[in-house]
Amino acid sequence: MDGTILVADDDRTIRTVLTQALTRAGCKVHATSSMVTLMRWVQEGKGDLVISDVIMPDGNGIEALPKISALRPGLPVIVISAQNNIMTAIQAAEAEAFDYLPKPFDLPDLMKRSARALEVKRRAPAARPDEPEQSDDLPLVGRTPAMQSLYRLVARVMNTDLPVLITGESGTGKSLIARAIHDFSDRRTLPFVVAGAGDMETMDGPAALLSRARNGSLLFDEVGDLDQEAQSRIVRMLDSFTDNAPRVMATSQADLEAKMDAGLFRQDLYYRLSGVTIGAPSLRERVEDIPLLAEHFLARAERDGLTLRRFSDDALDLIRSYSWPGNVRQLENTIRRLAVTSSEEVISRSETEFILGNQPAMEPADGAGSGDKLSASIARHLRRYFDLHGGVLPPAGLYQRILREVELPLLEIALEATGGNQAKCADLLGINRNTLRKKVTELDIRVTRRRKLM
Repeated sequence: MDGTILVADDDRTIRTVLTQALTRAGCKVHATSSMVTLMRWVQEGKGDLVISDVIMPDGNGIEALPKISALRPGLPVIVISAQNNIMTAIQAAEAEAFDYLPKPFDLPDLMKRSARALEVKRRAPAARPDEPEQSDDLPLVGRTPAMQSLYRLVARVMNTDLPVLITGESGTGKSLIARAIHDFSDRRTLPFVVAGAGDMETMDGPAALLSRARNGSLLFDEVGDLDQEAQSRIVRMLDSFTDNAPRVMATSQADLEAKMDAGLFRQDLYYRLSGVTIGAPSLRERVEDIPLLAEHFLARAERDGLTLRRFSDDALDLIRSYSWPGNVRQLENTIRRLAVTSSEEVISRSETEFILGNQPAMEPADGAGSGDKLSASIARHLRRYFDLHGGVLPPAGLYQRILREVELPLLEIALEATGGNQAKCADLLGINRNTLRKKVTELDIRVTRRRKLM
């Protein structure tokens, strides 16, 4: 790497780490804790790249981006921020930042992005007179690497005309991602139209949709559920698009590639919809977001007129360890029920156990063939998990997290099959009874003795 890099961050440790790493890589580094100093360096013509925090004692890194681009149109800026939510990623993208990284960041990853920034000229900034209103009620909530990758991808595609296919399990917020892409794009003042199976039942359905959507955004919800005739109408509609056509997006819980192999989904439609594919991570893939989501939903319940609640630590631990087959939607519904039914300000573990024990069973996602081996299903899940991180490695400790995902349902089902008899369950599994007891405690499995099912 070769060049002069301006680093602005009020954290002395971060300034030191970046200065040492970038200097070892062959760069000259000027580091400061002041936004005023950074802007003076930019005005003086110093630097080939800026790495800036957002919240500084005397300024805001994102608010400074238009000033930097006005002074130095070709100067790339990488934004790093502890304010790691979708709004920050969107604001950084809209202000024409070269890249955005949440804190804590991976140093090798930042070094690679810095090297790339030094080689690429930043495009000219566009005027944005109508910024969206900021709101604490964000359409997407989460700070894990999976969500940060999602935020960055949304920010990159929102002002392109490429079709977007959003995949994921039921309840992961696929339609919210589509809505976020629309609401933060140049089309935000135009219609956002959601098309379901009923809209494609008649010959004039596509024309009616285009009339409603104009050149806004058109979302085909759960496109994998459409029959062949509806798929054909969509293909003909997309082929008739002119320059003023709407932005097209689609969601699918089903595995469309598997449906294509089975002859149930048109290949030409798949390639027309999958210009960019965004995977909505399941709640199992971002467990560390659960406390943040729980707090968010309790606050929303209070705004809706319910009593303000909070979770006890052991109740929150139980919520974190639950598998959440219905994902964020199931979590929200559960927390709302607890906000309504809890007798105290602090929601207890016993109240949480009661609600979770009465959760309805969730249907498995449509897609994989019923004859698939377990290893093939796990391989698909793991590949998708890695893909969701957008080229960045998942957080450390993956081995134990995956083992827990397999162990928990295995032990629960085995205990249920043996009627809660731990001696029989241990024999069934081929493990020592003490080992089973230890696992039951570690995984917080509730064992109930009953007549065995098998």
